[in-house]
Amino acid sequence: METERVFLSLGANIGDRAANIHRAEVNLAENKVKIVARSAMYETEPVEQEDQPWFLNMVIRVKTDLSPLALLSRCKEIEFRLGRKPGPRFGPRQIDIDILLFDNAIINTDDLIIPHPRLTERRFMLLPLLEIEPQLIDPRDNVAFSDKLRRLNKQKKVQKLTKELLPY
Repeated sequence: METERVFLSLGANIGDRAANIHRAEVNLAENKVKIVARSAMYETEPVEQEDQPWFLNMVIRVKTDLSPLALLSRCKEIEFRLGRKPGPRFGPRQIDIDILLFDNAIINTDDLIIPHPRLTERRFMLLPLLEIEPQLIDPRDNVAFSDKLRRLNKQKKVQKLTKELLPY
């Protein structure tokens, strides 16, 4: 059965960031993941490990017949194929693909946590997510993600890129 409300975050801060994200989208589409909506790209200041280049981030909404764990495995395979190498947690990367939401599933295993465990702490995830679907509700507590975004500290810069600022 196909799940139609899956949201993935794509980010990159090494190399041609926009091209890396585009290649990730192409690879996902070739692997049982149909992209049905995409946010704009956002240039974002790094969090946690601040001494690194800024990121480009976006969120896509997809349909898939993969299970959450199979989708996670597919995302990790694509990251590896596109050149992601093991490194420090929150460090620089060619590509990062995170599962933010998988319909209304709540999953908490050693391998996978959905909703993404830091989703409500990260403006660079919430802004593009809400751009695609502004009325989303957090399945953990039934509070609107837009309310959680309003409460977030705005210290870290997150800038929506206009077409003039996009590299392509």
